[in-house]
Amino acid sequence: MPEGHTIHRLARNLLRDLKGCTVVASSPQGRFTEGAAALDGARILRTDALGKHLFVDAEPVEGPPVTLHVHLGLFGRFRRHRTPGPEPKGALRLRLAGPEWTWDLSGPTACSLMGDDEIADLTARLGPDPLRSDSDAGRFVTRAGRSRTAIGALLMDQSVVAGVGNVYRSELCFRLGIDPRVPGRDLDEAQLRVLWADAAALLRVGVRLGRIVTVDPNELDPDGPPRTPAKLRRDERLYVYRRHHCLRCGGPVEWFDLANRRAYACGVDQAR
Repeated sequence: MPEGHTIHRLARNLLRDLKGCTVVASSPQGRFTEGAAALDGARILRTDALGKHLFVDAEPVEGPPVTLHVHLGLFGRFRRHRTPGPEPKGALRLRLAGPEWTWDLSGPTACSLMGDDEIADLTARLGPDPLRSDSDAGRFVTRAGRSRTAIGALLMDQSVVAGVGNVYRSELCFRLGIDPRVPGRDLDEAQLRVLWADAAALLRVGVRLGRIVTVDPNELDPDGPPRTPAKLRRDERLYVYRRHHCLRCGGPVEWFDLANRRAYACGVDQAR
């Protein structure tokens, strides 16, 4: 499932291509016909992201502004084409065609038009997003710091912190040197604030690069020339996620289920 950096990057790129444009909207699959009709001929005003949720505000030909809400889930995907775009194929839920660029949405978990009350209800259920400047880190620190639930499960709970997914939760716990199974209340405030700050930093890297990179390049070859995250090979980008041996120390990586997903921890660097 795409994590928060992907959604924020999508919001940025959609706005770059479509802001101020009048779009031709359609639902080739036929499952979003009414929504597409409301968006057809509308002018795109702004985009926003909160955790794994994407919002697109548009001004239709008639009536008040509308908001498109998208949650990609496990299988959703946006594809970008030069207008007019290729012949629609497969389960194409929504096509937004601007003068120069066309965006196709397929396979989302959620795709609907929302009113202000529905948006408010949704956002109230979500925790703070480390990528947003208006998020309150204290909400995360308080909620996690009082919980008996494992910190690795809390990081996956979108009502605790929005946008962190399975890859980031394993890598964040590794970078802090804690086992994901440790209860949140066993971490002190300073540790939880470091965890929040690191999540924000790594997610920003993800937005910039379009991929998850958690490894400090200088660790790989401290005596060599400086490297940047953008220059790391695929097999150098993560410390423990889906690895059998820790990239830092070479120790064995333990694989286990936590919050209904596979989690990873180094048996040396994250000794319980």
